Amino acid sequence: MSSISISKVRSAFADTLNRVRYGKERVIIHRRNKDMAAIVPIEDLLLLEEIEDRIDIEDARKVLEEYERTGEAISIEEYRTKRGL
Repeated sequence: MSSISISKVRSAFADTLNRVRYGKERVIIHRRNKDMAAIVPIEDLLLLEEIEDRIDIEDARKVLEEYERTGEAISIEEYRTKRGL
């Protein structure tokens, strides 16, 4: 994974996008040595979203199981807070 300053990204945006798209490279953008964002291949983003969806589904199942066990209805956010997630 490479890191590039925001000023260099501005001057070479098309090149940076090509490195990500065709080279499957992940690029971290930083400003004043602080990481600000990342540019990743679309395949990486889709995989992350799929993982998040699976986590959400699993959490929803656990909330439903807890409701069936206790009769207490809580939101997924409350469940995650309660479990320290």
